[in-house]
Amino acid sequence: MKVDTARLYAFAWRHAGRLPGWLVRGAGNLGADVTWALRRGGVDRLEANLARVRPDLDVRGVRRLARAGMRSYLRYFGEAFTLSSVAPEQIDARVRAVGLEHVTRLTGEGRGVVLALGHLGNWDLAGAWAQRNVAPVTTVAERLEPPEVFEEFLRFRESIGLKILALGDQDVFRRLVREVRDGPVLVPLLADRDLTAKGVEVDLFGRRARVAAGPAALALTADAPLLTTVITYERLRGARRRAAGSPWGIRIDFVPVPPLPDDVPRGERVAALTQAWVDQLAAGIAQRAQDWHMLQRVFVEDLDPVRYAQTRARAGETDTRGVS
Repeated sequence: MKVDTARLYAFAWRHAGRLPGWLVRGAGNLGADVTWALRRGGVDRLEANLARVRPDLDVRGVRRLARAGMRSYLRYFGEAFTLSSVAPEQIDARVRAVGLEHVTRLTGEGRGVVLALGHLGNWDLAGAWAQRNVAPVTTVAERLEPPEVFEEFLRFRESIGLKILALGDQDVFRRLVREVRDGPVLVPLLADRDLTAKGVEVDLFGRRARVAAGPAALALTADAPLLTTVITYERLRGARRRAAGSPWGIRIDFVPVPPLPDDVPRGERVAALTQAWVDQLAAGIAQRAQDWHMLQRVFVEDLDPVRYAQTRARAGETDTRGVS
C-alpha cells in the first residue's frame, strides 16, 4: 500500500501538538527502533556514514550508534510536528547557546551574519529561538517531493517566524546577499550535503566529501562574518526541564571561522573557507555523532562515479586529487 506522504505530514502537523509530549516521544522512539531493526529508511547509509565518524567502533558499536541516531532523527520530526504549539518561554528553556557573544556583537552593530550548519540536532528549534532572541532569520529550504510536503514544511517554518527562500528559485543568492548586507539578520545554511552541481570537495573525517559552497560564497560576496553552528541534543533536568516541558533541549555552539589570509588566491578562497568551517563542524559531529542526521550519500567514494564525473564536469572541475 502506497503511503500519501503529504497527507501524513499534514495530519501530523495538525494533531501532534494536541498529544502529550511523552506520547509523541514514545512513538518517535518506537518508529526509530522498528526502522533501525528492519534496516529501512536509510539506516544502512547512516551506519556507513557513522563508521567514518567513529572508526574506533566495531560493527556492533556502529549499530548501537545508528540506533541512537535514528532516535535522534525521529525526535527532530516529533519536535517539528509540535513546535508551533510550544510556548515561547518553553522554546527559550530548551536552548542553551555557547559562544553567543560572537553573534550578538555583530548583530548589535547592525551586521548580517552567515551561519554554516550541518544536519545536526534540531535546527528548526534553533531558528525559532534565534529569531526571538538574536535577530531575524532568513534561510534556504530544499524543495521536497511531492510539492505538498514542501508546502507543509514552508508553512511550518514561517509559522515559527523564519523567512524561507526555496532552493532553485531565481535570484536566491542575490537575495541572500542583499539580506546579509542590509542586516542585522542571521542567514543559517544547511550545507553538509551538496544539493547542486556547484559544491566543494573537502576533507571530512579523513575522506573526500561533497558539501555546499553556499556559506563561504555568501560570506565572501557580502563581506560578512561566517560562523560554524553546531546544534546537538542534551538531556534536561530539574528546573530547566520543568520550564522546557520536555526532557530534551539543544545546545548551539557558535564558532567563528577565522578570516582567510590575504595571500589565498581569489579562485581558491571559497574552497579554503569551506574547508575551514567543515573542520569545525566535524569536530562537533565527532562529539555527538548520533545527532548527525545524515542518511544520504555525502562521501565521494559512495557516489556513482559516472554521475559524479558529470557533476564535476558541469562545475568545470578537473582535479580529482584535491579541492578544485
